[in-house]
Amino acid sequence: MAVPAATQGSQESPRHSAVIRVTHWITALCFIALVVTGAEIVISHPRFYWGEAGHVHMPALFQLPIPASRGSVPTGYSFVLKDQNGWSRSLHFQSAWFVVFAGIAYAVSVLRRGYFRRHLLPESGTLSPANLGRVAMNHLRLRRPPPEEAWSYNPLQRLAYLGVVLFLFPLMIWTGLAMSPGFTAAFPFTAEVFGGQQSARTIHFFATLALLGFFFTHIAMVILAGFRSRMRSMIAGNPSKERSS
Repeated sequence: MAVPAATQGSQESPRHSAVIRVTHWITALCFIALVVTGAEIVISHPRFYWGEAGHVHMPALFQLPIPASRGSVPTGYSFVLKDQNGWSRSLHFQSAWFVVFAGIAYAVSVLRRGYFRRHLLPESGTLSPANLGRVAMNHLRLRRPPPEEAWSYNPLQRLAYLGVVLFLFPLMIWTGLAMSPGFTAAFPFTAEVFGGQQSARTIHFFATLALLGFFFTHIAMVILAGFRSRMRSMIAGNPSKERSS
C-alpha cells in the first residue's frame, strides 16, 4: 500500500524532533525509576486513607494485601520486609523533578513547532463512534497498522496521548506536591483541593496504575506496529522504510 502524498510530504522533516526524542527517553527512564521507588515507598505503609490524616490507629480506606517494611503497620503478615524507604524517597523526588523539567521542554517544543496541532489534536471527523470503533477493533484483533501510521497517530492514540500529557502527568505532579508537608505548608490549596494529603496519596496511587496501563499498552502497540521501525523513529528521528504492499 503506497503512502499518501500528504504523508510523504511530512517525511521531509524528522518524524520526531531531537527535543521530543530526548525528553521521551528521559521521561521513560524516570518513569521506571518512579515506579520502582514508588513501590518501595508504598511497601513502607501499604494502607490508604481519605482526608488529611492517616495512621495505623484509624481504619484504612483500603490496604494492599502485601507485607510492610515497618513492623508498626498491621498487615496480617508475621514478618516485615527490609526497609528501603530512605534511598527510594530520595531517588523518587529526583526522578520526579527530571520529569517536570523534561515535560516543560517537551511542551515548549510541541507548541512552538506546531507538533501539538499536527500530531496530537484529533483531526476533524476522526472522532466519530464508527471510526473509533473500527480503530479499536483493529487493535483488539492485533492487526498491524498501515505504513502511514508510522508518520502520524490514529485518533485513539491521539486521545490516549492527550490524556497522559494533559491529565495524568499533571495530576501525578500535583498530587505528588500535595503530599509534601513543606510544599503544602506554603501552598495549602494543593492538598485542600483533593480533600487532604491522604486523599492526594490515594489519587496518586490510582493515577500510577493508569499510567502503568498506558505504559504496557504502549509497549505492546510498538511491538505490534513494528518494533524496529518505531524504535528507530524515536532514536534517529524517522521510522525505517517499510515494504509497500
